Amino acid sequence: MPDIKHLTMFDNIDVPMPKTFFDNYETRSNAAKQQDMQVVNLYNSLDMKIHSNDTVEKYSGGNEKFRLKAKEYWEKIYNTLTNEQKYAWDAAYESKNNSFIEANLSGVELAKWKYQRYIKDYLRCVTSVDENIGRLLDYLDENNLTNNTVIIYTSDQGFYLGEHGWYDKRFMYEESLGMPLLIRYPREIKAGGSLDQMVLNLDLCPTILDFARVNIPDEIQGKSLRPLLKGEKQFWRKSIYYHYYEYPHGWHNVNRHDGIRTKDFKLINFYQMGEKELYDLQNDPNELNNLYNNERYTDIERQLNKELINLRQKYKVPSN
Repeated sequence: MPDIKHLTMFDNIDVPMPKTFFDNYETRSNAAKQQDMQVVNLYNSLDMKIHSNDTVEKYSGGNEKFRLKAKEYWEKIYNTLTNEQKYAWDAAYESKNNSFIEANLSGVELAKWKYQRYIKDYLRCVTSVDENIGRLLDYLDENNLTNNTVIIYTSDQGFYLGEHGWYDKRFMYEESLGMPLLIRYPREIKAGGSLDQMVLNLDLCPTILDFARVNIPDEIQGKSLRPLLKGEKQFWRKSIYYHYYEYPHGWHNVNRHDGIRTKDFKLINFYQMGEKELYDLQNDPNELNNLYNNERYTDIERQLNKELINLRQKYKVPSN
């Protein structure tokens, strides 16, 4: 839900669509083909924020069970707004929504329209996030607290913004596997630097404890990033482990999978389906060409499968 002052931001532009928006998942496992998180299937009411009648909502995509409740959910959210917010919202959206309903779009044109609504609302929300981060940073500066404050900016995962035609997260592909991570501490960290080591959200807890001068318990699985941030050279992990197990879950329909990523390759194991995917990240950064069972990559497959087993053991992952 964007701030009301940003409701018309980006109205006069078309945001470029990702090159992979119309991905057909041709070489991949059935998991990518069976998901339910395509932008074209976003609910007209709950997701597109249209006061649609039952007939219009009927032609939304997505899980039928939730589609039938989408209009009800959106009305509940809308009714939490103040009168001022409702007035601003209706002034910004009603005309555009009515034009959409009258156009009765389908296929590619429907996908394009929903992408523009989705990405613009996302960017409007992010603008408010940026503004409020700025307020916090200004407060620290104005009160001479900047040099004594460790600032960590991150999130729980990445997010699909139309890549592969998707919204949301869950899959191990790069767009949702990657997480933003910015750390500022002028006393100890040189401004403007960047690191290319692979870190995990597991590392945030020991990093915070380290800065707070609190002993890091042995049972914590991550590693403090503080030595890396100070420029100290040390051995660091060469691979990372990922596991998504929340299936079935609502309407996203992303099958359970785990996997391993190194600097150059990624192995994804859809263990309930008995299917695997392998990507050469240097030559195929968009992960469009699944190389699993390709004879040229037999040794890579063997190495990654072995390391995947090692990481499961390290993190005490229950057997699938």
